[in-house]
Amino acid sequence: MEQQKKSTGIYWILFLFFTVLFGVAVAKHFEYLTLILPFVCTFFVKALDIM
Repeated sequence: MEQQKKSTGIYWILFLFFTVLFGVAVAKHFEYLTLILPFVCTFFVKALDIM
């Protein structure tokens, strides 16, 4: 059985977006900083096709 390669481009874009958003939140001392972290981690794992 052949496995089809999944397109992970959208996950890389979302990972980079939330990483930049996280950096901005750190710089501006955003109170709810930890709300961004699950998105960063999830999209990184999905981009690497681990999950």
